[in-house]
Order: sequence, then C-alpha cells, then structure tokens
Amino acid sequence: LKVKQGLLINDKSKIGNEILAYLVENPKAQDSLEGIVEWWLLEQKIKYETARVQEALSELVAKELILVKKGPDSQIYYRINQKKHEEIKGLFK
Repeated sequence: LKVKQGLLINDKSKIGNEILAYLVENPKAQDSLEGIVEWWLLEQKIKYETARVQEALSELVAKELILVKKGPDSQIYYRINQKKHEEIKGLFK
C-alpha cells in the first residue's frame, strides 16, 4: 500500500479515502454501514460531481455553446445557445 499526500492509493481504497474525507470534515460523525453509504458517500459524491459539472459548464460557456442568464431569484441559469443549435446537434452524429 502506497501513501501519497496522506491518501491511500489503489482502486480499493477510493471509497476509504471518501470515508476519511467525510470524517475529516465531520470528526464527531459515526454511523452504520447503511448510513455511511446513504449519507456520507452520497455527500462526498455530490461535492465531487458539483465541481466537475461546474468545470464542464464553464467550458461550454467559454465555447458559447451554452448561455448564462441570471434569473429574478439571483440564481444562474444555463441554456443552449440557439445560434449554435445545429453545430451542437452535429456533435452527436
């Protein structure tokens, strides 16, 4: 078992690293197997995926394939750039 930057490295330890990351942020946490799967790992997955989705959206906006609009509720909304609709359709052929 190798250690890199304090984390275990191998495929089997990925979940272990996610559990440890959760516990670092919540040092008083304790739960059952089911609770860990349902809450801890889901929370870690949501944080990770949110960052990945933000990166993807930023790239699509930079390429002007998606437009950004601030709504009346101050939320940011994303939608297809209609001027690029045909170009985008071509990406899936």
